[in-house]
Amino acid sequence: MREAWTVLDLLKWTASYFAGKGIENGRLDAELLLAEILQLNRIGLYLNFDRPVQSDELAAFRALIERRARREPIAYILGRCEFWSLTFKVGPDVLIPRGDTETLVEAALQVLPQGGSLLDIGVGSGAIALAIAHERPDAQVEGIDISPAALALATENAQTLGLAARVTLRQGDLFALNASRQYDVIVSNPPYIAAGEQATLMPEVRDFEPALALFAGDDGLDCYRALIPAAKGALRNSGYLLVEVGAGQAAAVAELLAVAGYAEIFTNRDLAGIDRVVAGRKAS
Repeated sequence: MREAWTVLDLLKWTASYFAGKGIENGRLDAELLLAEILQLNRIGLYLNFDRPVQSDELAAFRALIERRARREPIAYILGRCEFWSLTFKVGPDVLIPRGDTETLVEAALQVLPQGGSLLDIGVGSGAIALAIAHERPDAQVEGIDISPAALALATENAQTLGLAARVTLRQGDLFALNASRQYDVIVSNPPYIAAGEQATLMPEVRDFEPALALFAGDDGLDCYRALIPAAKGALRNSGYLLVEVGAGQAAAVAELLAVAGYAEIFTNRDLAGIDRVVAGRKAS
């Protein structure tokens, strides 16, 4: 890099540099990182294209470029991401919430009764549970996670979003489910990537996101095999279990629900037309 740079110069150079590293949407990434350093939004960048970038700003920006060039996800570099039009703090202890998972939130809202109770298993950053609580002040929302670090992050997000008083977060996993606590709806975005697919993943996922939240046995279905029967005991009669699934897994997960005795099984597609949510109702 040369020493004298304007905002536009930096954006052009960085977009080209990222493209050479195989990074998709390099221009967008460059804008997000530079906006972070200059404390501007993206519109502000466009209004300041001719602004010279100071040496201290350039040094800070270089450090972020190096991290992104190593394929560290933008969300981890910035420490936050958007989900359901809410801002969540994220870090390497939790998966980065993705737009596909909003399909799970939408489906849960459709079946959650007025004043009902909902449990999110594997709460991570809290994105699913907190999005639902944000939409439904009447609901009793709870989230569990086996990871203390994830719970700490979810708790911080709940506090930041003003939802801490309405969402209960505790340590636990699906093996702790029993009839002593029952819910109208249980949701989960469990690990569902087959172990053999690890090499095919983008470096951002494979090398940076927590493996514990990604991989689930030889066929990616191990967590569903455990979750589906366990959740049944924690559901009220006519309650719903809804799970996110990977591409091509919907039929197999629906079959697991049917074998376990769930009724009214259905699937919902994400915006790309992929079957992303599979759900079933506990028969009375």
